[in-house]
Amino acid sequence: MSSPRFPLYIVSKGRAETRHTARALEAIGVPYWIVVEQQERDVYAAVIEPSRVLVLDPAYQERYDTCDDLGTTKSKGPGPARNFVWDHAIASGAAWHWVMDDNIRRFYRCVRNRRVPIGDGTGFAVMEDFCLRYTNVAMAGPNYKMFIPSRSPFRAMCLNTRIYSCNLIRNDVPFRWRGRYNEDTDLSLRMLKAGWCTVLFNAFLQDKLATQLVRGGNTADFYAREGTEAKSRMLVRLHPDVSELMWRFGRKHHLVHYKRFQNNRLKLRTDITVADGVDDYGLTLVKLRETVAARVTPPPQRS
Repeated sequence: MSSPRFPLYIVSKGRAETRHTARALEAIGVPYWIVVEQQERDVYAAVIEPSRVLVLDPAYQERYDTCDDLGTTKSKGPGPARNFVWDHAIASGAAWHWVMDDNIRRFYRCVRNRRVPIGDGTGFAVMEDFCLRYTNVAMAGPNYKMFIPSRSPFRAMCLNTRIYSCNLIRNDVPFRWRGRYNEDTDLSLRMLKAGWCTVLFNAFLQDKLATQLVRGGNTADFYAREGTEAKSRMLVRLHPDVSELMWRFGRKHHLVHYKRFQNNRLKLRTDITVADGVDDYGLTLVKLRETVAARVTPPPQRS
């Protein structure tokens, strides 16, 4: 069994009762911290080990760049807490950190074209080790389970695209989170424009619930009132060279052209030799439950 070598954080608001990501990590024995606002600290500490609960410094909210002129008229989103996490990880001496949304139900390994739930933290260690082979990876993470259908062939990873919801971030890159909405896409694009690489793993997946289907978080602050058009418009305003607003998914939505970054190539460290063959890190497929076909007694024949 392996565990992530770098600190892992969950950013949460209004979801002490559900706490999907915390439950998912506890189920596979992966340690974490959860970052909450001061007024919710006791609520979270009542259901999570108190030493794991970190309180967001309000200064991060006060100085956060929302990329708009709305000020404090609405929530600034999870960005301030994500910047707090970044600095907390640096202060601990870590070279990278994980930061996750609070509505991830489970983590999977995609193997033999099947999505198989993982039983420990090995998947995180595998993703970390891959990124550490290279000098120019800025951010990585697992893809959404819904984007990798079972029994369909996919490459083990995709380079230079957006990283959402479960982010492994190199601490010394010259960036921080910004924007009231779409901060994941904005950070990915700024990294890519600066020549860095991002790695989206299909070999490992996250089962993230749709933001608007889970109470708490930004559901009431943003989406319940205004939908998703505002966040798409902000992204297009910040990155008009690689994004556009169009009609998608039955609504106005952004489209980002990531092919522009296909020339960002991974640079292998000079002290690394990649061995031939496949290293499964000791991962094995285990049948947790036998499926027994029900015996059906045919109806009696009529005379």
